[in-house]
Amino acid sequence: MSIRIATAPVSWGVMEVAGFEGRQTYAEVLDEMVQAGYEGTELGPYGFLPTEPALLKEELARRRLSLIGAFVPLPLATAERHESGFQEAIKTADLLASAGAPLMVLADEMSPARMEIGGRASESDGMTSEQWREAAKLLARTAKECTRRGLRAVFHHHVGTFIETPAELDLLCAVTDPELLGICFDTGHYCYGGGDAVDAVQRYGKRIRHLHFKDVNSATLELVRREEIPYVDAVRRGVFCELGEGAVDLPKVVEQLSQSGFEGWAVVEQDVDTTNPDVRPLESARRNRQYLRNTIKI
Repeated sequence: MSIRIATAPVSWGVMEVAGFEGRQTYAEVLDEMVQAGYEGTELGPYGFLPTEPALLKEELARRRLSLIGAFVPLPLATAERHESGFQEAIKTADLLASAGAPLMVLADEMSPARMEIGGRASESDGMTSEQWREAAKLLARTAKECTRRGLRAVFHHHVGTFIETPAELDLLCAVTDPELLGICFDTGHYCYGGGDAVDAVQRYGKRIRHLHFKDVNSATLELVRREEIPYVDAVRRGVFCELGEGAVDLPKVVEQLSQSGFEGWAVVEQDVDTTNPDVRPLESARRNRQYLRNTIKI
């Protein structure tokens, strides 16, 4: 097994959520990624890193960072927005292909209703059969266009979306072509959504083609469920903790991945709110990298 370790702008508070734009320039973030010991990065929200391919490649190359891919949400539950969502995804795919990235990480977009019940969703909170059929068509179309551009398409299950729970990820796998669409397995989101990460690696096996390493604070997650705290507020409260400090058994996850023959990138993510003065992205990023190096030997 060979796992290379990258990170992403989300660990510096930059994400696809209003109010989470981070507090540093892209150059400062890239410099700190290198200081913390990472080999690569995902793109982050479109426009955070340069969108001119030559400049993007130059900025990464002089720091010896690889571009891994990009997290691209699609409006899966809203058929009338499928075409515009597809076009936005292809814009990102073209940038990734031009910059030499290998992956496109597709996801459902976050829904206000599902963000309210993140970590507590039930079957009745999901998409209808018709919505699933249309979503599967959009994902197949998008994944095919990624393949045409030399990108491997993977799907990221995500809290606050219509594909969050283990049952929803199972259904996603059932209605999509495994050769066309792999899984980006996120250890933290799977735990938050009610699953066990070790069981998931055993379940999905070789369909897992990309990794997001994330940990979840058990006490905070319990509080979130008990007090029905929405997803964004949970992030602000620090539900995602540093690796090795939470509920995810990462050593066993990596052991299971080794048995399944996984090879590829793992992106370390710790979603944080940088308006909190106690949040120090560079220090956390260093400790997360040290944990993987010292405890898991990767």
